[in-house]
Amino acid sequence: MVAVLGQAKGKPSLIKRVLPRTLLGRSLLIIVTPLVLVQVIATWVFYDRHYDTITRRLAQSIAGDIDATLRIMGPNPTEEQRQEAFRLAKVAFWLDMTLQPGETLPDNIPPPGWSVIDRKMTAALRGQVPYAYRVDTDSLDKKVLIEVQLPEGVLEVLVPRDRLFSSTTYIFIMWMVGSSIVLFAVATLFMRNQVRPIRRLAQAAESFGKGRDVPGFKPEGATEVRQAAAAFLQMRGRIKRQISQRTEMLAGVSHDLRTPLTRMKLQLAMLGESPEVKNLASDAAEMESMVEGYLAFARGEGAEQAEPADLSELLHDVVEQMTSDARPIDLHMEQALTVPLRREAMRRCLANLIGNAQRYANHVWINAGNRRSVAEVTIDDDGPGIPEDRREDVFKAFYRLDQARSPDTGGTGLGLTIARDVVRSHGGDLYLETAPTGGLRARLWVPF
Repeated sequence: MVAVLGQAKGKPSLIKRVLPRTLLGRSLLIIVTPLVLVQVIATWVFYDRHYDTITRRLAQSIAGDIDATLRIMGPNPTEEQRQEAFRLAKVAFWLDMTLQPGETLPDNIPPPGWSVIDRKMTAALRGQVPYAYRVDTDSLDKKVLIEVQLPEGVLEVLVPRDRLFSSTTYIFIMWMVGSSIVLFAVATLFMRNQVRPIRRLAQAAESFGKGRDVPGFKPEGATEVRQAAAAFLQMRGRIKRQISQRTEMLAGVSHDLRTPLTRMKLQLAMLGESPEVKNLASDAAEMESMVEGYLAFARGEGAEQAEPADLSELLHDVVEQMTSDARPIDLHMEQALTVPLRREAMRRCLANLIGNAQRYANHVWINAGNRRSVAEVTIDDDGPGIPEDRREDVFKAFYRLDQARSPDTGGTGLGLTIARDVVRSHGGDLYLETAPTGGLRARLWVPF
């Protein structure tokens, strides 16, 4: 049951745990991964070829403007010459310059920061300004402070950040992010439409495997999906025809076999009481029981359709019918269980399992409850049990385990075969285990 419920036997690898499991998720991953790689490459090219180059050239322009202003002032400018040079720098270069007389820059000027503006501005000043300097891009929001150590003091230069920044950066980022979102949305919508027919095909196959009708299903989607859906419809038609033909054939076989058996029983009843007649009547009854068992096994699903049914009520009905003798049956229902069932087929399955337990044990315990989206029923007994290495053999048709069971119990060897066939036709399964009481446990589960 553990394997059927989907628990992994081994620990999956890291890649399998990280990757999406659905077809939609994997398809989107196939689409998005190249898109992300293209965006990363484009961003790197833009940064390396455009943003880096433009910032370097803007920094060189500012460094040239500062050098030009220093050359206009000359080596020993008067206050009037200095103010005139500062006015020209303000008007022509958008540079706010002030002189702090007597001030000096610290000896341990920190290296440039991590930003592109810090590095490019520092490199540009190093090549054009013949004095010590310091660049501060963090203290002010809209301006960059450049301090230059002159002989008469520290020259403070305030540079607008607009002169060091290109607006194309924002435009490029907006286009990259916006186009990625649009492309991802379009890919998601397209892939959802492609995956939906596959999901419908899987749901139809699952419902048909559980014995439920699949009305209104038709091929749709891509060509390959349509081919798979058409193959499923053909398979469903063949299976239905086979079931119908088998049911019709068995109806005739049932009539043909029961009629002579009935005549034999009537003739034996008219022969009176004698040991020979009793033996013949016993043989006829046994033959009739065997015929009924064979027909029940061959009938399989029949034409009964699965409908929502109360499994709790069905269990109560079966237990009430099978407690006529003195052997007790303890039934425990954890909660109400409504499951899509073919009611009569499931009744036959439960009757076979409970009857099998009663035949070889003195006490039977039945428990039913919800187990992770499936309805589970366990039937325990205190009988001799079945060896573990032979538990799968007893599900074979006509297999008898007389070595472990009483030879006087009778039966055709079809009870467990019919029970598992019914449970599996509902999409579930049936297993045999060791009961806590030491006997046999029959564990069956069917999906909701």
